[in-house]
Amino acid sequence: MTRPTILLTIAAFGLSGCLALPPDGVSAEQIAAYDAAVTSIGCDMVAESDYLPVELQTGLTREQVIQVTEYKLAREEAVKLSDGGVRLTTGACAA
Repeated sequence: MTRPTILLTIAAFGLSGCLALPPDGVSAEQIAAYDAAVTSIGCDMVAESDYLPVELQTGLTREQVIQVTEYKLAREEAVKLSDGGVRLTTGACAA
């Protein structure tokens, strides 16, 4: 494989979630707190009333909560809902 091909292959795996990295400035403990907080609100994050408790329970900002949600989607630990929300699919939220 040539160098550009290798880089494209690595990029493709990254997009599929295999190499998804947690957001900058968010620790593993905060990600675990996110999981617990989302579980406590019923596993779905759809509206403002869902995001606020997660922010309060984790100490994360709205932007960080969104970034962790995107990270979970990339790792296939969450799914998008038809109403525009997101459902966590791991731990107590696993189907």
